[in-house]
Amino acid sequence: MTSSELWTRATADRYDAEEAEASSAAVLGPTLAFLAELAGDGRALEFAIGTGRVGVPLRERGVPVVGIELSEPMAAVLRRKVDEDTLPVVIGDMATAAVPGGFTLVYLVYNTISNLLTQDEQVECFRNAARHLEPGGRFVIELGVPPLRLLPPGQVAVPFDVSRQHVGFDTFDPAEQILVSHHFTRDGDDGHYRRENSRHRYAWPAELDLMARIAGLKLERRVADWDGSAFTQDSAKHVSVWRKPA
Repeated sequence: MTSSELWTRATADRYDAEEAEASSAAVLGPTLAFLAELAGDGRALEFAIGTGRVGVPLRERGVPVVGIELSEPMAAVLRRKVDEDTLPVVIGDMATAAVPGGFTLVYLVYNTISNLLTQDEQVECFRNAARHLEPGGRFVIELGVPPLRLLPPGQVAVPFDVSRQHVGFDTFDPAEQILVSHHFTRDGDDGHYRRENSRHRYAWPAELDLMARIAGLKLERRVADWDGSAFTQDSAKHVSVWRKPA
């Protein structure tokens, strides 16, 4: 097992409801179009497929999808939506788990490579993607750019959401390249909030490019979002595409 923190059954059961906006057609449309174009006529492998937020609708678009997922409760929620023959899922970690056959696309979305808490494991994730790719295939990652420029001297926390239902902020340890996401989520209307936190290892785009080079992949494209907008010094995240030589 990698250092990724396991998602529990309680978290899995409420995941889709809490990520309803991220699962909407308006948000997912550009994501699915981007991935489907890269997959072409081949198969796609999703690392950390979770409850199938992306994998299930991508399969419905006609792209054969296989998933790897560390959390059995998350995979169980996916299985309520689609059967194993239609969308197979291997239970295991994305740095080492193997799936038979080759793929034209391997993808890892929603900041999930940061769940691997060491650089070595993140490098192994790239290597695992390369092992599964056919010659000419692509590996795609969606990841936030560390917002360290927002930290004034002496401050370690950056808020990313302040609303009636949810308060979220990240705390940073620059020496270890670890951030902790803190969530206070309103449960019902009684004024009580549920507190959760999760650890992540953040990485800069240039560091990911080096990991890709170690795995034998080459950067083909980097954009600011799934709509293809230009990546700049002010971009809050990136979608990067690395290609395996033909």
